[in-house]
Amino acid sequence: MRKFEGVDFYLLDELLSEDERMIRDTTRQWVSENVVPVIAEHCRAGTFPRQLISAMGELGVFGANLSGYGCAGLNPVAYGLIMQELERGDSGVRSCASVQGSLVMYPIHAYGSEAQKQRWLPAMAKGEAIGCFGLTEPDHGSDPGGMETRAVKKGADWVLNGAKMWITNGTIADVSVVWAQTPDGVQGFLVDKGTPGFSAPEMKGKLSLRASVTSELVLQDVVVPDSARLPGVKGLKGPLSCLTQARYGIVWGALGAAMACYDEALNYTKTRVQFGKPIAGFQLVQAKLAEIVTEITKAQLLAWRLGRLKEAGKATHSQVSMAKRNNVGWALDIARICRDMLGANGILDEYQTMRHMVNLESVNTYEGTWDIHTLAIGEAVTGIPAYR
Repeated sequence: MRKFEGVDFYLLDELLSEDERMIRDTTRQWVSENVVPVIAEHCRAGTFPRQLISAMGELGVFGANLSGYGCAGLNPVAYGLIMQELERGDSGVRSCASVQGSLVMYPIHAYGSEAQKQRWLPAMAKGEAIGCFGLTEPDHGSDPGGMETRAVKKGADWVLNGAKMWITNGTIADVSVVWAQTPDGVQGFLVDKGTPGFSAPEMKGKLSLRASVTSELVLQDVVVPDSARLPGVKGLKGPLSCLTQARYGIVWGALGAAMACYDEALNYTKTRVQFGKPIAGFQLVQAKLAEIVTEITKAQLLAWRLGRLKEAGKATHSQVSMAKRNNVGWALDIARICRDMLGANGILDEYQTMRHMVNLESVNTYEGTWDIHTLAIGEAVTGIPAYR
C-alpha cells in the first residue's frame, strides 16, 4: 500500500508543535493500518467496524481534548489533527469518535455530577462504554427549539416521552444523552441501555455513511432517577454548546476526507496514460488539481487558526460555523471533482473517492447545513437573525 503523505503546500507543518505532528503521524499510521484495509468491505455491507472501538480507546482518541478521568487533555489543534486522520479513513469512523467525545463525554464533563463523571468518563475514554447524543427529532432538525420530547417530574424520578432520529452510535450505545423539554426549559438526561420503554432501532437503507451506526431513539414512559439528569445546565445552551464542540472536529475531519480524495486523484492522473502521456500532463486536469490544492490549503489555514483561537478561549460559535461551512462544502466539491478525474473507475469501491463523496453529503447536512451556517454567519455580521 502506498504511504499517505498528506498535503502541505504552504509548509503548515512549521505551524505545528513537535507533539502535534507526532500525534497526527501516530493517528495517520493507525488509520492506514487499521481503517483503510477494512473500510470498503464494511461500507459495502453497511456495517460499522466495531473492532476499532477498543483500539481507538487504546489510541486515546475518545475525549482526547478533555482533561482528567483518563482523558488525554490535548490542545484543540492536536485534537483536530486526530479528527482529520480518522476521517481520512472514513467519515463514519470520525463520527463515532466525535459523538463519543464531543457530544457525550463533553456534556458529562462540563455539566454532569461528579458521580456521573466517575461512572462514565473513564470507561468511555477507554472505549469500554459507548454513548450517543439524542437531540434531532423526526420533525425537528435545524430548529432544535421545536423539540417535542418531554420530561415530566414524578416524585423523585423523571418520565421521558418522545423520539429522536439520525442518532450516530444509537443502537450500540451503553448510555444516551437525551435532551428533553421540561417546565424549567431543555435539560439533558443520561438514559442507560436497557431502561424499560427505551429502544434504539438501527436505521437501514442509507446510501451515505454506510460504515456507521445510525439509529432512532424511542422513549415511551421511560423512567429515570433525578441523578440521571445533567445538573449543570438548562436551556438550549447545553445541546448547542455540544454541537459547537462537534462542529470543530468536523472542520478538521472534512480536511482529511478532502486530502484522501486529492491524494488518490493525483496519483491516478500521474499514472493513467491517455493520448500518449499521463492525464496529469493535460491542462484541464492540472487546473482541477491546482484548484483542489489551493482550497485544501485555505481550509487548513482556517482550521489551524480556529484551533489556536479555541486554545486561547477566543473562538466563537459563528467562527466555527464559518469553518464548518467552508471546509465541508469544499471537501464535498473536491470529492466530486476527484471522482470525475478517476473516470469510470471512480464508481468502483476499490477507489475511496466516491465513498468519501457520498459520506460528505451527510457531513454537509448534519451538525448544521450549509444554509444554516450561512445564516449564522449572516447574523454575526449584521446582528439580525434571518431564521426567525
